[in-house]
Amino acid sequence: MKNLLLIRHAKATHESGYVDFERPLKQSGMQDALFMANVLKRQASIPEVIVTSPALRTLTTAQIFAEHLHLPPADTDKRIYEANELTLVNVINNLPNEYNFIGLVGHNPGISQLLHYLTGQIRDVPTCAIALISFDNDDWRSISTEDGHLTFYDSPKG
Repeated sequence: MKNLLLIRHAKATHESGYVDFERPLKQSGMQDALFMANVLKRQASIPEVIVTSPALRTLTTAQIFAEHLHLPPADTDKRIYEANELTLVNVINNLPNEYNFIGLVGHNPGISQLLHYLTGQIRDVPTCAIALISFDNDDWRSISTEDGHLTFYDSPKG
């Protein structure tokens, strides 16, 4: 059984002077990431590793989760930045099978599209929302459309 934790990056600045890839988190975004990491701790839903887009806002979100949950530093995968659901499924299909529970930090609309693609459920996915998807599959390569079951969903907005 495989478990995938989808995490949309926390709230980032929209101030001018930043290219999209380098937009930093707002202070409220850092607080939301810490809050949601605590939600995972209380739920005892802690991934073994985290994979993230290398964009500054996703990388910082992943670092906050990893540090607070006592995980190794997040791995980056440039394919996650600006990815649609099919690209994200390809990322998932190439995850290392030695891990049964992986967190993936990404961007919208890709994270929302992926959640729908894997579970058939349509959800609003605000910044720093988390969605835990369980699969009956034992191999990341075999995960495909509507294979997953949404077992937990939360966001800083409640």
